Amino acid sequence: MPPARRRRRATLLSVFALLLTVVAPPSAADAARSLEHPSSATPESPLGQARASTARASSSEAPWASTAPESRFGRPRASAAPASPFARPWASGTLAIDQPGEPGLPLWQWPVDGGRSVLAAYRAPAHAYGAGHRGIDVAASPGGEVHAPADGIVAFSGTVVDRPLVTIRHDDGLVSTLEPVMSALLPGDAVHRGQPVGALASGGHTPPGALHLGVRLNGAYINPLLLYGGAPRAVLLPCCDG
Repeated sequence: MPPARRRRRATLLSVFALLLTVVAPPSAADAARSLEHPSSATPESPLGQARASTARASSSEAPWASTAPESRFGRPRASAAPASPFARPWASGTLAIDQPGEPGLPLWQWPVDGGRSVLAAYRAPAHAYGAGHRGIDVAASPGGEVHAPADGIVAFSGTVVDRPLVTIRHDDGLVSTLEPVMSALLPGDAVHRGQPVGALASGGHTPPGALHLGVRLNGAYINPLLLYGGAPRAVLLPCCDG
């Protein structure tokens, strides 16, 4: 074999031996000792170095792991989700106000003349954008007068999409909306309890001869019947005879 080839082969063998020394796995004795006595795996041993490297990698990849509080079972507790900026009161149980005889609410005047007949009841939505009926539809005469249910200031008067409506801001955080109602009032006009605010028109989801009354308390929809003596509780009836 030529001398140059022998020198090249010797160099390759030396590099290979060096690599085996660096990456050699721990001996069987070291592995058994570490399983019986974990604390005996010193940083100087290959197994100790591997464990230290793994711990550093875990710490750098998951910095929150060391700050999460532990439960009594020794596992990190799940951090509480931050409050959504889109959270709404009705999504967190504010609709529990829908109880008969809720204290602190005034008694309003019925918005139309004649008997109190509710054609469509209030149905609370499951969440802020859920389906429901955010108010009540009451029987009214087409073209008949619609009255302010309480003192307040007109917040809006005009047409929204396909129906005219009037919105009145009252005391105690209450806001009422009457639709479809054609009105000559302007935003900022003061109205008094029982004062005519417009005439029943047509449009929207209500059938002819019906007035929709919606009420919000501090931004959350509530059952308007709470302002007329309370909302009746649901009563379970027997399903069959005998």
